[in-house]
Amino acid sequence: MLLDTSLPFIWFGFRQRSIKECVFERLVCTISESCDCDFKPNIRGLEWDLYKNLYGQHLAQDIVSEEVTKFLQTENPDRPLVLSFHGASGTGKTMVSTMLGRHLYGTAMGSPYIHQFVPTLHFPIPDHNKQYRVELKRWLKGNLTSCARSIFIFDEMEKMPPGVIDIVAQFLGPSHSVFGTNYRKAIYIFISTIGEEVINRIALETRQAGREREEIQLVDLEDGISQAVYNSERSGFFHSKIIQEKLLTSFVPFFPLSRRHVERCAHRELCQRGECQRRDVVTAVGGAVAYIPEHGQHFSSTGCKSVPAKINFFL
Repeated sequence: MLLDTSLPFIWFGFRQRSIKECVFERLVCTISESCDCDFKPNIRGLEWDLYKNLYGQHLAQDIVSEEVTKFLQTENPDRPLVLSFHGASGTGKTMVSTMLGRHLYGTAMGSPYIHQFVPTLHFPIPDHNKQYRVELKRWLKGNLTSCARSIFIFDEMEKMPPGVIDIVAQFLGPSHSVFGTNYRKAIYIFISTIGEEVINRIALETRQAGREREEIQLVDLEDGISQAVYNSERSGFFHSKIIQEKLLTSFVPFFPLSRRHVERCAHRELCQRGECQRRDVVTAVGGAVAYIPEHGQHFSSTGCKSVPAKINFFL
């Protein structure tokens, strides 16, 4: 059964404010490029959060901070901000997207202008790809009309049905408007595990060479990630116009985490539970997590994802 899109601006289970609440704002957003809805950017807060709470991700910290700052300092950007997060599970990709919501709209993911898509939930039937493209195009246009500062997060891109995401390409270029809609102030985040092999290989080679991971630069990874997401049939970007036409602002690599990073995650989680003093639990969690590769065991196989469950076991 296809999703019911008969109601305006209600789709994929996301509910925007009522027509009475939004009608004036929509009118203003349609005729004015200065409409910022409930946008309350706190760039210093974002930078502090990234450097305090995101572990082992020097490139993600620098790229997200620099690109968001540059984008917001431009009064009339010529195109949207488009970031593509890549790396293994548990390395901080979803955390960073949540930080963006918290520091740009003052709420983690609760703003009606932050929209998150999960392919298995929102695009579950491969045979309906054509219909999904039509609906996604209409839905993007409607939400951008409602708020030019909309944030769109496409999670689990490795599960995105082929071709669906290409409908977004027409909203990502440098044109002034699309279908009469101001769209250049929007932010798009794509999240994927595709490319993790490239990132993990470079991280491992750097470690084995006795160098610090902070020496790795984006230029060392960008081409490899781009080829992986474009050529992999498992990728939602498989032969995508978005990659082919270079519509991404930047790839954002997330590195595999070492034991010290896992222990920092454990300590942060314990502090949130009022148990900061439990260094014994921090050490136990660090020792209980599985590490890869088999010979060397340098990196956590699950990042920090299993940390809360491990803490529950040891407390």
